[in-house]
Amino acid sequence: MSQSLSFALWTPLALPVLFALLSLTVPSPRVRRLGPIASSLAVLGSGVILDVAVLNDQVPTFGGLLRADALSAYLLTVVGAIGLVATWGGLGGNGHSQTPARWAGSYDGLISVFLAAMSLAVVADNIGLMWASIEATTITTAFLVGAHRTGKSLEASWKYVILGSVGVAIALLGILLIYAASRATGEATLSWLVLSQPGLPLDPALVRAGGALAVLGFATKAGLAPMHSWLPDAHSQAPAPVSGLMSGVLLAVALYAILRVQAITDAVIGPDFLRAMLSVAGLLSLFVAAALLIRQRDFKRMLAYSSIEHMGLMAIGAAVGAAALPAVLLYMLGHGLVKATLFVVSGRILEVEGTPTIANVRALLVRRPGLAIPWLVAMAALVGFPPFSIFFSEVGIILAGWSAGMGVVVGIALVLLLVIFASLTRLTVALTIGSPHDALDHTPPTLPEHATGEATARTGHPTAPGDESEADRAATNLSRLEVEAGIDGAGAPEPFPMTSNIRVAAPFPDTVAVPVVDVVIAPDRSTHGPLLPLVLALATCAVVPFIANPVGVLLVRAAAVLGGAH
Repeated sequence: MSQSLSFALWTPLALPVLFALLSLTVPSPRVRRLGPIASSLAVLGSGVILDVAVLNDQVPTFGGLLRADALSAYLLTVVGAIGLVATWGGLGGNGHSQTPARWAGSYDGLISVFLAAMSLAVVADNIGLMWASIEATTITTAFLVGAHRTGKSLEASWKYVILGSVGVAIALLGILLIYAASRATGEATLSWLVLSQPGLPLDPALVRAGGALAVLGFATKAGLAPMHSWLPDAHSQAPAPVSGLMSGVLLAVALYAILRVQAITDAVIGPDFLRAMLSVAGLLSLFVAAALLIRQRDFKRMLAYSSIEHMGLMAIGAAVGAAALPAVLLYMLGHGLVKATLFVVSGRILEVEGTPTIANVRALLVRRPGLAIPWLVAMAALVGFPPFSIFFSEVGIILAGWSAGMGVVVGIALVLLLVIFASLTRLTVALTIGSPHDALDHTPPTLPEHATGEATARTGHPTAPGDESEADRAATNLSRLEVEAGIDGAGAPEPFPMTSNIRVAAPFPDTVAVPVVDVVIAPDRSTHGPLLPLVLALATCAVVPFIANPVGVLLVRAAAVLGGAH
């Protein structure tokens, strides 16, 4: 029966490649844009089929290199679900993708190839093939990060290529050392199924060195400090759907590779060595995120630093061991879905506001509730409010760490989490809460020439500030209000829909009549893109923690795989 399900192993590899080729050859832009969505559906569908198989005690295999245990099946579902949210949600309100039109076909094709590479990484039984798959993502995402062809995006792309390549090179060296250690078994192998079996006569020194290097290399791809410096630039400069895929899928799959290597080293040298290494990396990641979020000004970079925070906490969960692994795996799904949602919404905000700077995007809840409400709900999930799954994952990791004797580590993590919570809350309030006039007043507009020229025409010379007459100040105030309201003679663009009425107020006799502009703001309730994928993602995060069967059973079985249950 397992062999009959082998199609579910190669389908998430072959179909995305096919859709990538179609994206490059099909002339219709509307059809091309469906390629990444179809690829995500193929991966998700295969993952669900494999989940059902492993719950029925089947382990599908294909060609001796592909194998779907409970962990692989679960992660394949995670990749497909997050990919669907990012690609489907990444369509604009008019059906256009949030990408440059001049190379949209290549962009869509690279997204599909990226999903195929991630799928191969999670279903590969050979850790060398897993490494090659993760390396392939460096090539595809390098072009995707630089999609906008700006100076900053190209710089971010090159930084990602250099640091990512260094990371995977270190990981390759570690895998080669593990391969050398396997020669003691009589036949050298890179099969994870063989290497993770307890009692194998592997050389402890080689396994220790290989495990440390492999974890260090994959930690670079996972965005763990101090190898994190590529992540904020890449996530902030890439198109929003790509940022969602990188944060939700790429980081999770890199952590998956760490868990696979950890299972091999724990079986040979015990858990203490990598526990210390992952604890230090996790706490350092939380510290970096906390320090840089305090004064963050860019909402996309804010989300990027949040990814470092969450990966750091997952690393601490991996360090805790078997008791925390179900929570870590649930964390991967919840964080990926929420972060894909937030990056999609951030792309829409950037498109309509024209700036990623938080100080220049105020009172979003009043002005654009169609964007602010999904953002607020997703941020509530991200910072760990119940009933969303991140809350239960964080609580599970902290309680498991405390029970495992890692009270100091989880205590420091809790303090840093509180700092991060306060920073994200403050930045979210600054972005969304306030009156419409706050959005008008925070960046005083540059007055048109006629605003200052009127006083010059009357006096014969430019008027210095403070020297103008009451009538001059009235004219200047009127011009300023006209610009803010979007009704000046030059036809300045409106920052958001509004109507204006001008009236003249002279409260006392013999005083200068001062024109007053009453601005009535019409809120923009459009979501500027499909709402359904965002709703489905957030609803899944809110519901999945309460589904004991089959989700809970699948999580327990997936965690057991890392403990030696094959």
